[in-house]
Amino acid sequence: MAVQPSTTIVPEEVPDSSLGTSRAVHLFFRNPMAWVGIIGIVLIVLFSFVGPLFYHVSPLATNVTDLLAPPSAHHLLGTDDLGRDYLSRMMYGGRLSLIVGFSAAIASMIIGVTYGLISGLVGGWLDNFLMRVIDILLSIPTLFLLLFLDVTFQPSPLELIFVLAITSWFGVTRLVRSEVLSIKQRDYVEASRAFGANNFHIMIKELLPNVMGTVMVATTFQIAGAIITIATLSFLGLGLPPPEPNWGTMLSDSMSYMYENTWWLIYPPGIALLWTVLSINFISEALRGAIDSRF
Repeated sequence: MAVQPSTTIVPEEVPDSSLGTSRAVHLFFRNPMAWVGIIGIVLIVLFSFVGPLFYHVSPLATNVTDLLAPPSAHHLLGTDDLGRDYLSRMMYGGRLSLIVGFSAAIASMIIGVTYGLISGLVGGWLDNFLMRVIDILLSIPTLFLLLFLDVTFQPSPLELIFVLAITSWFGVTRLVRSEVLSIKQRDYVEASRAFGANNFHIMIKELLPNVMGTVMVATTFQIAGAIITIATLSFLGLGLPPPEPNWGTMLSDSMSYMYENTWWLIYPPGIALLWTVLSINFISEALRGAIDSRF
């Protein structure tokens, strides 16, 4: 009688996350685009946070005898229409934009990742309900929602972080949920569940490490988006109230002198915004390429 050959079932191999992370880091730092972005952000951070330690001029001090003064040895970037030192205002404005932008993106990431993990892992009616909530929120124009919340809450850095965070987490949630729906079907997740792991353990140990690459890329793009949104709201007069400087308000104020020979009011905040957003986007693109090629 013929003996049937035995069939060996090879379980799905658990991806070596440490090896993938090391390869992603290596690929990231080999990308020239990453270095352009890193150097650009480092320069902006030094300018905004370290610069005021050496340039001891108040951004709020006015001088009625020195209005709209051009750049000089006394005022390196000139003064505005109230005689305030423009270089000092650029430094403090950058500090505010970076702090609010990074904080809002991190808060948005936390909300979006938590929501997406729960929705994707639990599934069923809860997943359907949570996704319908997302659909309703996405149907509301983002600018309208931003304006409504901005008018409702008293403008301050903390309130602005809150407003930006609760209006920008929907995309992260969808990304995380789609990743979780794929990952939770894999053998190593099923094995973990078979050994008695609860949903919280699976979420933290099995799912979260495998979605962090996607989350990091999305977060860097959100930082750039938050900085642009801050500038847009300030440009429309709906951001942080004066006299606290920020690049959007400075750019808005400079429009009154657009046809006068006061170039130092227009170009510095515009260049700073463009520099910052491009630097972050360069880092985002390099990070996405490294993560996509890690295995």
